Amino acid sequence: MYDCILVPTDGSPEVERALEHAFELARAHDATIRALYVVNVAGYGSLPMESALEGISGALRDEGEAALQRVEELAPDDIELETEIVDGTPSRVIVEQAQPGACDLVVMGTHGRGGIDRLLLGSVTERVVRQAPVPVLTVHVDPENSEDRSEQHAAVE
Repeated sequence: MYDCILVPTDGSPEVERALEHAFELARAHDATIRALYVVNVAGYGSLPMESALEGISGALRDEGEAALQRVEELAPDDIELETEIVDGTPSRVIVEQAQPGACDLVVMGTHGRGGIDRLLLGSVTERVVRQAPVPVLTVHVDPENSEDRSEQHAAVE
């Protein structure tokens, strides 16, 4: 069913929950994991000097390399893994990468923000869910609420 699973990462520890799900799916379907880090320098375009922008881009690329290295460390040996760093707007790049024939599923973390937080911060995951031409599996990665859920789950058992 799935040959390639796209997993965007921002390098945060919370993304590891989404990776766990992606690895399980990849193993079950003998699929390849494509880990993607998007360097988003658009937010820094108002800086006065081009050299400052180049420095920021370099720092963001370093973060991307560290994030993808962490994915490589976490990936089980029996999972085929590809990694890539791409420049652009995260939601747009993820949707472009999630094309039928190139990728069958996107697995992304979501913090589950609502109300004013979502309005002010926006949601890359929400934009990808609305625009991706392939299915998107969202994994709740909010560390504060995940503890509450674990406690609730344990109480039910």
